[in-house]
Amino acid sequence: MKQIKIGLLGMGNIGTGTYKTLEMNRERITANAGVELVISKILEKDLARKRDVTVTPEQFTQEPADILESPDTDIVIELLGGTEPATDFMLTAMHNGKHVVTANKAAVAANYDKLMGAARANRVMFRFEASVGGGIPILNALTAPLLANEYEEIRGILNGTTNYILTQMAEGGLSYGDALQSAQAQGFAEADPTADVEGHDVANKLSILISLAFGKRVPPEAIPTVGITGLTMRDIEKAAADGGKLKLIALAKRTGGGLEYSVGPTFVPNGHPLAGVRNEFNAIFVKGNAVGELMFYGRGAGPLPTGSAVMGDVIEIARALAR
Repeated sequence: MKQIKIGLLGMGNIGTGTYKTLEMNRERITANAGVELVISKILEKDLARKRDVTVTPEQFTQEPADILESPDTDIVIELLGGTEPATDFMLTAMHNGKHVVTANKAAVAANYDKLMGAARANRVMFRFEASVGGGIPILNALTAPLLANEYEEIRGILNGTTNYILTQMAEGGLSYGDALQSAQAQGFAEADPTADVEGHDVANKLSILISLAFGKRVPPEAIPTVGITGLTMRDIEKAAADGGKLKLIALAKRTGGGLEYSVGPTFVPNGHPLAGVRNEFNAIFVKGNAVGELMFYGRGAGPLPTGSAVMGDVIEIARALAR
């Protein structure tokens, strides 16, 4: 059977989840791809880290060129995070004729046009389903089965850390500080949660959604963004008294004056499906002029859900290469 060789950039939590997804579902993945997928090289600095997967020392490298410039690499999976050197690595891979898959919302949002242009210029495939919503297949839905629609609105809970904090404040009566500590203890929040709690992570994801759904390039820094750090129990209790909940909502919708977009704490009535999205779960509400209202719901983060989305993109590319 034909082999497709993969270079993996980064083996932190998401990289390990991606590797584990391939390991535990190899038979199913091979059948779906029509080829054998092999992660042949892994760029990683921390070689001593314990991982719940089987990796040989020969697979590791600390030289990006061993993946980006190797004629043996067919697909590059970028899971380093941050805008640089991740963007430069992806561009280099494309210039060398390699297909690229990433979960990196910051790099995609900041350099969307550059990355898409490089993919077109070098006639390679570039996929980033895992960059928005973790395991929720929202990007594929927007760009394939729902393509016949004129999108009217996208409204979503796109960050598990903030949704967990707000759920704990509303249901458990915890203060913001205690809810954040609980999120960190559960692994839902980073030691430095700034990108999540200040809304920057959600702005990156909304920027990507706007590009795909509305065909408009809006950099994340141009999206009016407010985080949840200023919320108090009084705000939470008032929302409950008014028959709803406060959620950190990403919004993009068509109006008479064009496209309106924002990220910020928003009152959601209890009757709206987004009100019932709890803890670390994410949900994206989509309204199209033909299909009507849809909601996509699931785990928006985590090694295996995100790894599932990454490998889904890899399988699609492998199928195309097999054909």
